[in-house]
Amino acid sequence: MIEFRSVSKQFDDGTLAVDNFSLALPSRKTTVFVGSSGCGKTTLLRMINRMVEPTSGDVEIDGESVLGKNPVTLRRGIGYVMQNSGLMPHFSVIDNVATVLRLTGTSKKQAHERARTLLDTVGLDRALADRYPSQLSGGQQQRVGVARGLAADPNILLMDEPFGAVDPIVRADLQQELIRLQKELDKTVVFVTHDIDEAFLLGDQVVILDKGARIVQVGSPSEIIENPADDFVSAFIGAERGRRALRLKQTPHGTVVVDSEGRTQGALVDGSPKGTDGG
Repeated sequence: MIEFRSVSKQFDDGTLAVDNFSLALPSRKTTVFVGSSGCGKTTLLRMINRMVEPTSGDVEIDGESVLGKNPVTLRRGIGYVMQNSGLMPHFSVIDNVATVLRLTGTSKKQAHERARTLLDTVGLDRALADRYPSQLSGGQQQRVGVARGLAADPNILLMDEPFGAVDPIVRADLQQELIRLQKELDKTVVFVTHDIDEAFLLGDQVVILDKGARIVQVGSPSEIIENPADDFVSAFIGAERGRRALRLKQTPHGTVVVDSEGRTQGALVDGSPKGTDGG
């Protein structure tokens, strides 16, 4: 379990990015930090692996402070996936995936074997192993980034807006891939996004943040949609404008569920709703 204890972060320019934040993140679940740009969500994420040091307070993993751990050792034991993949352009795909394993002393042969297995895991053809990042599509690069994050089989996977730079179709595919991977691998995932729909799709626990990483509401997607804490949350999730209001519509092919804009969100199968995400 990851726990933030009264954490604050003030940068050298005087910006108070995080102000007295406390929260426990459940093990083997996906927690999503969501909010507008500058609300402190990425700062929180990077405190977990000490890429950002708190000004005050503490972050604990399974009851142990991360501040007492060697930062390099800590980071090598935590998966990290960022926007634009962050791949090393002069490394082949297989060497990018194997990077952390090689740094921790794994032989090249074993690291490459593990890397090839991970290409299978994230849905990439092994034939791509010897290519370079510039020879891949944006979606393929992000899958390589996920594979690299999983290489050392970490218990924790940090994901900082990993799908924000790809087109909507690829993004939807990557979101479904992450849902599949989480069911298969059972990691503790901390995911940062500014997209509330992505947060609701991926999160077991969703944390809506305002400036200074102030928690406006925390709960499951259903809890937040059904009981928004205040007007800020209602506006943020679109409830205030009726965007999440659903109704049934008859079509020549059966009954579908549409939103306030008339966009199809699902269909009725044997009298029960079936969402566009297959849920």
